Amino acid sequence: MSDPIKKIELAGGKVRYRFVVDVGRDPKTGKRRQLTKTYDTKKEARNELARIRHQFAEGTFVAPAKVTVSGWLDTWLKSATIDVEKATASNYADALRPVRERLGTWKLQDVSEEDVDDLVQWMLTSGRRRGGKPGSGLSVRSVQLTLGRLRTALNVAVRRKLVVRNVAQYTQIPREARKKAVAAAAERTPWTTEEVKSFVGAVREHRLFAPVLLSLIGMRPAEVCGLRWSDIDLEAKTLTVALTRTLVDGEVEEKGPKSEKSKRKLPLPKPVHAALTTFKERQGEERRAAGEAYIRSGYVLVDELGRPWKTDQLRRAIYKLMALAEVRKVRPYDARHACLTYLATSGVADVIVSAWAGHADLSFTKRVYVHPDAEHLRAAADQLDLLLG
Repeated sequence: MSDPIKKIELAGGKVRYRFVVDVGRDPKTGKRRQLTKTYDTKKEARNELARIRHQFAEGTFVAPAKVTVSGWLDTWLKSATIDVEKATASNYADALRPVRERLGTWKLQDVSEEDVDDLVQWMLTSGRRRGGKPGSGLSVRSVQLTLGRLRTALNVAVRRKLVVRNVAQYTQIPREARKKAVAAAAERTPWTTEEVKSFVGAVREHRLFAPVLLSLIGMRPAEVCGLRWSDIDLEAKTLTVALTRTLVDGEVEEKGPKSEKSKRKLPLPKPVHAALTTFKERQGEERRAAGEAYIRSGYVLVDELGRPWKTDQLRRAIYKLMALAEVRKVRPYDARHACLTYLATSGVADVIVSAWAGHADLSFTKRVYVHPDAEHLRAAADQLDLLLG
C-alpha cells in the first residue's frame, strides 16, 4: 500500500508533508467527504493521520467546520422551540443574546473553556443591554439562564459531531457573585402586613383600587391584565383565572394560564368584591361619557376609553401609587409574595395556600413565596413560652 503521506515542495524550496483522508459522507448530500492536512514534518503528519483514523473508527471524530456560534444557535433554537409557547421561545433567544454579542462571529470549534469563563465574567460586570443601565452587570440569575441554554445547545452540537466536547459544561459562576446575589435577594422583602394596610388605605379612592387589590390577593400581573368581566361572578362572589395578557417582544400575547393549576376559581374577599362592584359601575359611567369612542374589550383593567392595559402599564401605575402613598417601593410581583406569606403565617393550610397561588408544587410555594419575618416568628416564641415557662 502506498504511503498516504506525500512530500511536497513549495515555491522557494520549502518541504512539507500532506495527506488526504476519508472522513465519512455528507449527511445531506451523501457525497464522500475528505480532509486534507499539511504539516512541516512527516512525523507530525503521521501522528495526526493516526489520530483521525482512530477517532473515526471509534465514532468520536469531529471534522473541521466553518459554522459560527450564532449560526449554530440559530439551528439549535429552531429545533429547541418547536413545541414551546411564543413567550418561552423569546426567553430562550433573549438568554442567548450575550453569547451572540460576545462570541457570535467566532467559529463554534474555536471556542474554549476560557472563552466561556470570560463570557460569564463579562456578563456579570458589563453585559447588560436592556432592562436597566446599559453596560452594567447582569444578575446572577440571568447569567445562570444564559449558561444553561448555552450548555444545552453545545450538548446537541457534541451529539451532532460539530464539536469534540461541551466547553461550557464545567463553567461556574464565581462564588462571590453568588453570595452577593443571595444577599441582595434577602434584602428584597415583600411588604409587611402593616405596609399592605397603609398602602390600601392611601389608594382606596383611586380609580385603580380594584386592580390593586387583585394584585394584593396574589394574582400575577399578567392574570390581572387578562381578567375579563365574564370571568367574574359578582352574585356568587367569585372570579376565575382563565386568561393572561403578557408582553412578548413588545407585543401583547393572550393565552391561558401557565399551568392547569394556574387556572383556578377564587372566592372574592369582601373588600375586593366591593371594589370590583364600584369599578364596574364607574366603567359604565365612563362608557356612557365616551359614547362611540369607547372600546368594549370586556377586560376589567382598562382605561377611561375601554382600552385594555399591558403588564408594563400596570407596573408603572403601581409604582406611582406607591410614591403617592409614601410606602416602601417593592416590585408589583412582590405583592403576590406578601399575600401568600400572610396566608401561610395566618394558619391557612399549605395545600390551600398553594392552590390559591395556582401552583402545582406545594414545596415551591413555601420555598419561593413565603417569607416569615420577625413578627411571624413571635408566634413560635409564644409557644416556647408555654413549653418553657
